[in-house]
Amino acid sequence: MFLFAVALVPALVAAEARAQQQPPVRIPALAAPMSDSATGRPITLSEAIATAQRNAPSAIQAQGQVRAGATSVRAARAAFIPNVNLSTGLTRQNNVATRVNPTTGELSSNRYQSTTSLSASLDLFDGFRRINDLKAARAQENAAETGVSATNANLAFSVKQQYYAALAARESEVAAQAQLAQAEQQLALSIAKLHALTATRSDSLRGVIAVSQAQLALLQARNNRATADAALTRVIGSDVPVSATPTGLTADTAFVALDSAQLAALAQDNPNIRSAQASLEAARFSYRSARGAYYPTVSLSYGRNLSSSNNSFDPFGSDYTTSGNFRLNVGLPLYNQFNRERTIINAGIAASNAEASLRDQQLLAQQSLVQAITALRTAQQQIVLQQQSVAAAEEDLRVQQERYQLGVSTLLDVLTSQTQLNNARLALVQARFSARTARAQLEQLVGRDL
Repeated sequence: MFLFAVALVPALVAAEARAQQQPPVRIPALAAPMSDSATGRPITLSEAIATAQRNAPSAIQAQGQVRAGATSVRAARAAFIPNVNLSTGLTRQNNVATRVNPTTGELSSNRYQSTTSLSASLDLFDGFRRINDLKAARAQENAAETGVSATNANLAFSVKQQYYAALAARESEVAAQAQLAQAEQQLALSIAKLHALTATRSDSLRGVIAVSQAQLALLQARNNRATADAALTRVIGSDVPVSATPTGLTADTAFVALDSAQLAALAQDNPNIRSAQASLEAARFSYRSARGAYYPTVSLSYGRNLSSSNNSFDPFGSDYTTSGNFRLNVGLPLYNQFNRERTIINAGIAASNAEASLRDQQLLAQQSLVQAITALRTAQQQIVLQQQSVAAAEEDLRVQQERYQLGVSTLLDVLTSQTQLNNARLALVQARFSARTARAQLEQLVGRDL
């Protein structure tokens, strides 16, 4: 048995030599990476926010609410001005008997009859409903104007979130390119060691697998970037494709210049809370206006009438008779099938709902403030730690590559270090995205940039 093993050694050595002489598997190269012009026109964050606030349907709807509120205020003010009505009419009668005018002795049929009336009326007292309606309309207009600020803040947050997602996709593409460059470098080293008969063909095959995986990661990163840029284009309502650029952004690890107390005060005065406060004020005035139905009403009216009868059509004739009336009316609704009570109850329910909504908005602002501050501080600490991890992983990979080149370590050690470096880079990209998103949420909450 020992003699058989000794005789088998030369055959194994020859087989290994033939394996070393076989060329490694070749893989196709990727296409050239997309340039910024191919993915879209680079756009700054401030420009993206301004474009969204100009083109977004929610912004247009908010502006429409402001115009509607201004119209309601104008109509409420006009309720203090008298109503003026003008009417005129002409009647032609057929088969009218002819009569003799006893004064002039002329034949008259009075076939054409015309009437013209001018009237005006004014409510002197209506249970304070007009005053409360005017206050409610002003509060609704204030709520609409505050709603514009809230809509702009929400749009800014949505744009920032998608903008930072596009930046994260861009950074992931850069990380994938670095991964591919390292894999190709390691493959070239494996092939060189294979030709020098200092490594096995398995090392070069593993290098090919690493390059293929890096190419797949780069393809996925490019697809994610194109998708994120397309989503950004839609969010801001741009007619041309756009892409995010890191130019002019705040440092990811920059601390907020305000303390927790100042942030809490700003959060309790954010546009959403101010809009809820204005809505509550409008609901309370509407409730007071509804209770005005229990008061009597006093109105004043005056009318002037002109009438004439002619044998022929003469709209500008002078044979007119005039009459006028002056009326002061006092009314008190005693029973209207409980419609008055139903209106008051519905107005009270609306006021209670508005009060509950305001309280919920205040509690939500308090909760969101704690979450945003915690998320921002955690993400900033993660950035620092991940930067240290990336630096350590790069140094570890350099050491392992030198050891492999000297034949001290194996290719498995090199591939393990490469995987750790790739994971550290992706974790750093995610930490930056989390920090940017947390800062954007905090800015939305306080209603200003930090």
